[in-house]
Amino acid sequence: MANEKTSDVKDMLDITACLATGPRDVTERQLQVPQGTTLAQALALLQWGGDDLVANDVQWCIWGKLTQSDHVLREQDRIEGVRPLKVDPKVARRERFKGQGAKTAGLFASRRAGAKPGY
Repeated sequence: MANEKTSDVKDMLDITACLATGPRDVTERQLQVPQGTTLAQALALLQWGGDDLVANDVQWCIWGKLTQSDHVLREQDRIEGVRPLKVDPKVARRERFKGQGAKTAGLFASRRAGAKPGY
């Protein structure tokens, strides 16, 4: 009997699922699924709103790589629900820099008194 329980445990995979529902708001769940479970089946088990998430442009990744819904999960996979960026990071940095001013931001912002520019 002990062997039956051991084989049942080996047939289950430990999966972590994460979903960012908003800025700095991440929901994380641990899940055990049978071997051979696809990404779509795991998402159905999680019950995270299904059609609602698809309508909100959520894309699903395994360890940060975009994945198709028929991808078969492996042990210790991390499913991540990611949303598209609202602002291009380069544009956001440029706007922050413009607001701070060139003399108060950047690598050489705090120079010694009398130091040459750029040192």
